[in-house]
Amino acid sequence: MSRLGSTVFWTFCGAICAFLIGPVLVVIPLSFNPEPYFSFTRQMVTLDPAGWSLRWYREIALNPQWQLAFRNSLIIAAIVTPTATLLGTLAAFGLRRLPARQRSMVAIVLSSPLIVPIIIFATGSYLFLAPLGLTQSFTGIILAHTALAAPYVVVTVGGALATFDERLLRAASILGSHPLSAFCKVTAPLMAPGIIAGALFAFITSFDEAVVALFLAGYDQRTVPLQMWSGMRDQLSPAVLAAATVLIVVVATAMATIAIVRSTLSPMRAR
Repeated sequence: MSRLGSTVFWTFCGAICAFLIGPVLVVIPLSFNPEPYFSFTRQMVTLDPAGWSLRWYREIALNPQWQLAFRNSLIIAAIVTPTATLLGTLAAFGLRRLPARQRSMVAIVLSSPLIVPIIIFATGSYLFLAPLGLTQSFTGIILAHTALAAPYVVVTVGGALATFDERLLRAASILGSHPLSAFCKVTAPLMAPGIIAGALFAFITSFDEAVVALFLAGYDQRTVPLQMWSGMRDQLSPAVLAAATVLIVVVATAMATIAIVRSTLSPMRAR
């Protein structure tokens, strides 16, 4: 009965994983379809090499619109990531210093971009930035993406701070260490897993975000998700599937990096 129960349990878990991951993974083989439509060809189903093609990857690599979109996404994410990481880390340390009741209220405010539906956040960002003349500009998108990404950093760094021992800082102070030196030599190394994880989450949030960019971006600020939306709406081009596969690889790489960093640095924290 124990073996039967274990088999049923793992079968059920596998079915749930297939249900959750299947719609994402089916995009990958479709991106190698040589035909200009969204379907599996007979040659693809039979694994005939002639039925597989890099046509649509060449499309996104050589098409100027896709080149602009990838360049914009990387530039925006490269600015948003350190900015959101710095602000989120400072906010997490500030929350730790507040009394419990005030900490709960401020934490709710800081995490509101994660709670409020993204369409409401995008509308509010547009109404706030439009009078300042920051719509259809990189500055407006970067500010909105930073506000959207920083709460992820607050959550990850706050989780790391929950196990931080304040006595280490007092010991460093007693030994004559300057507060800045104590932070760099004691706090930062111990908080590194949370900070790095938060930075990667901020990068993913900015690189993959579409709704806010749809409200704030002009043609010159078009990002990869916006270009994908345009391809789906106007052309139904399979190049969208190739771009989606690239995004899947980027996100999977970032998540694997987070797992590796945590598994590598957690033993160091324990010591």
